Amino acid sequence: MFLDFVIVLIKAGVVLFALLNLAALLTWAERKQSAFMQDRIGPNRANLGNITAGGLLHVMADGIKMIAKEDFIPEGAHRVLHTLAPAAALFPALVVFAVIPFGDVLVIGGKEIPLQVANLNVGILYIFSIASLAVYGTMLAGWASNNNYSLLGGLRASSQMISYEVSMGLSILGILMIYQSAQLNVIVQEQGQLLLGFIPKWGVLLQPVAFFLFVAAAVAENKRTPFDLPEGESEIIGYFVEYSSMKFGMFFLAEFVEIVIVAGLVTTLFFGGWQFPYLQADGFHWPFEAGVWHLPHLLVTLIQVGTFCVKVLLWCWILLLVRWTIPRFRYDQVMRLGWKIMLPLALANLLVTAVIVLLVT
Repeated sequence: MFLDFVIVLIKAGVVLFALLNLAALLTWAERKQSAFMQDRIGPNRANLGNITAGGLLHVMADGIKMIAKEDFIPEGAHRVLHTLAPAAALFPALVVFAVIPFGDVLVIGGKEIPLQVANLNVGILYIFSIASLAVYGTMLAGWASNNNYSLLGGLRASSQMISYEVSMGLSILGILMIYQSAQLNVIVQEQGQLLLGFIPKWGVLLQPVAFFLFVAAAVAENKRTPFDLPEGESEIIGYFVEYSSMKFGMFFLAEFVEIVIVAGLVTTLFFGGWQFPYLQADGFHWPFEAGVWHLPHLLVTLIQVGTFCVKVLLWCWILLLVRWTIPRFRYDQVMRLGWKIMLPLALANLLVTAVIVLLVT
């Protein structure tokens, strides 16, 4: 019992360490990527002994700057809620990754260790229930700041997040119908099967409409361009305008943690998670009876974990690319897209999927 507890703590620590550090690196990657797209140099000023490390030292400089800045609470603000709001925005993003499997099973000394912090039989429901709590952070930040512009930003954020949660949830139901489970590890294992004997049974092939709906809704939930109306500087001052120091840093970090979460969910639900095509527990099983390449268990596990990491990094890059590619919507366009286009499409996709599953089974 104690050993199991220690294993869970180690897995949680590894996941949390990787999540926070990757989110921090994404702050550098976004600036560097935008600079490359706009024919600029990007971050290159922070240095140690004339060593800039490609601008990576700016991540360290940002952290030092946020810690050193004054923690200011405006007059008339609700001090308790003003302090609580950044934590309420960051905490849900951190704990969602606990149910995302980053590998199959690691066997050490005869003991099987699932490469997943928490294997819940209601993994999908856990994700949506926890992720929906992030709206409280933005709304509390806007209201507790005693600033009309912050309040308006909080209202926009909460309205947008609640609106797109509906389409996001409906888009996932088709995946649950096809794979007959709400457990994320079971969904990933099912995607290891083959269609027509050689095509991986990934969710993006079986639910292409749900895939596009989920990605669009996830970007809207993350409040990033083209859905960054709650913090659009040219139209409104965001819900965090009255925040400074590490409280602002928590809002800033939460945005990039959510990018990693979205990348992990897209990878898990639609791109096979840790599955590498034709790789099974004992090695590669090539299609059309082309033979079997037996591999050691540890090597198989490393390939699976590496596959998951590469897919997540690829999707992080794609999500960063979206921000610098698509212009911002107007707010009426955001609401119209969510309620009049994406919601009917999600319902239609769910209906068609239900009919096909019923006919096939």
